[in-house]
Amino acid sequence: MTVKSDPAVPDEKAREREYRRVLSSSFLGSAIEYYDFLLYGTAASLVFGPLFFSNQGEAVALAASFATFAVGYLARPLGGIIFGHLGDRIGRKATLVTTMVMMGVASCLIGLLPTSAQIGAAAPILLVVLRIVQGLAVGGEWGGAALMALEHSPAKKRGFSASFANMGGPAGALMATLVFAAFTTLPREQFLSWGWRIPFLLSALLVVVGLFIRLKVSESPLFLEAQKRAAEKKADREIALFTVLRKFRKPLLLAATAAVGALAFQTFMATFAISMATGTGVSATAVLLCKSAAALVHIFTIGYFAHLSDRLGRRSVLIAGGVVSIVLTYPLLMLLGSGSVALVLAGFILGNSLLQASMYGPLAAYVSEMFGTDARYTGAGLAYQLGATVGGFTPFIAASLWDLGRNNVADSGWQQFSMVGLYLIGAAVVTIVAVSFGRETKDRDLDDNAEPATR
Repeated sequence: MTVKSDPAVPDEKAREREYRRVLSSSFLGSAIEYYDFLLYGTAASLVFGPLFFSNQGEAVALAASFATFAVGYLARPLGGIIFGHLGDRIGRKATLVTTMVMMGVASCLIGLLPTSAQIGAAAPILLVVLRIVQGLAVGGEWGGAALMALEHSPAKKRGFSASFANMGGPAGALMATLVFAAFTTLPREQFLSWGWRIPFLLSALLVVVGLFIRLKVSESPLFLEAQKRAAEKKADREIALFTVLRKFRKPLLLAATAAVGALAFQTFMATFAISMATGTGVSATAVLLCKSAAALVHIFTIGYFAHLSDRLGRRSVLIAGGVVSIVLTYPLLMLLGSGSVALVLAGFILGNSLLQASMYGPLAAYVSEMFGTDARYTGAGLAYQLGATVGGFTPFIAASLWDLGRNNVADSGWQQFSMVGLYLIGAAVVTIVAVSFGRETKDRDLDDNAEPATR
C-alpha cells in the first residue's frame, strides 16, 4: 500500500517531515498517558495500601490496592468503544487531544486526594472513580496513537511505525518510576504524607507539552480518504461498534486474545514484580532504579521486535515471543525473588526487554491491520483493551496466588511464586494459540474494508 497524499502535505519532503512528527506525537502522547496510568501501578505497590486501606492486613491491603489498579483496566474497553467511535467518525486527532486532557485532569486530582484517615471510606471510593476516568482515557489513547503512526506509514514500515505507540509505554513507565523513586528517598513519614503526590501533580506539565506537539500533526490520510468516500456515497454511517461486530467479530476475538500474553507480562512487571523484589529485602529505591534501567532498554527492544515483524511477519515474531516467555518464566521469577540488586536488575531486563517486548513489539500493527479504516480505531482499540483487561487483573491475581503459595510453602524461597509462574505461562499460551488461528497481516491493503482472511 502507498500512503495517499494529504492536501496539507503536498510534497515528498513535507510528507517525510510529517511522518516523523506523527511518530514523535504518537510516542510522546502514549508516554504521557502511560506515565499517568502506570504511575498509579507504582503507587499501588508502595503507597495506596497503607493510605487507603489501612484497616486491613498487609496482604489484604496490597490485594485491595491492586484491585483498584485493575478497575482502570475494566474501564479501558469502554474507553476503546467511546473514543473509538469518535475517532472513526470525527477524526483521530481530535479524539487523541480529548483523551490526553482527561488523563491529565484525573492524575492531578489523584495527587490532591485525601486519604482514608482524613475522610474515611470516601477516599478509596474517590480513588476508584478517578481510576475509572484514567481507564477511559487510556482506552481511547492507544488505538489512536497506533493508528496515526500506522496510517501515515510506508507499507514496509508499518510494524515499526505503529510500535511507537507501544514504545511510549516503557518511556512513560521510565518517567513515572524515576520520578517516584526520587521521592522514595524522603523519610517515610514525609513520603506517605506528601511526597507521593508530587509525581501525580507533575502530570499537568507533561500534558501541556504533549498537547503542544499533538495539535501540530495532520489528520490520518486514510481517515480523510474514508471520510471523502462516505461523503460521496451520502449514506448514513452506522455506529462503528456495530460495524466491528457485524464485519469483524472473529478478528476482534483473535486480536484481543493475541494481546493477553504481552499485556499480562506488562502489568506484572509494572506492579507485582516491584512488590516481589522489595519483599525479599531490596530497597524500594533500588528496585525502582532497576525497573527504570530496564525500561530504557525496553523502549529499543520493542522497536527491534516490531522491525523484525516487518521482515519476518507478525505471526512468527509473536509466536516465538510466546514460546520464549514460557521457557523463561521461572528463571524470571527466581531473579526477581533473589534478594540481590544485580539479579533483580537482570530480572527486569529479562522480563521487560525480552519476554514482554517480543510479544508487544509487533502487537500494535498486528491488531490494527485486522480492521478496515471505517472501524479501525474502534476495532483495534477495543481488541487491545479487552486483552488489557485480562492483563490488568494480573497484579491482583498474582498477589492472591502469592499469598496462597506462601501459606502452602514451608520456606520463603522462590517456590512460593510457582503458582504465579503458571499464570504467566498460561497467558503466553493464550497468545500462541490465538495467533496460530489467525493469518499474516503485514501485507494487507489497509484500504480494504472487508473482513481479513482468518483460519
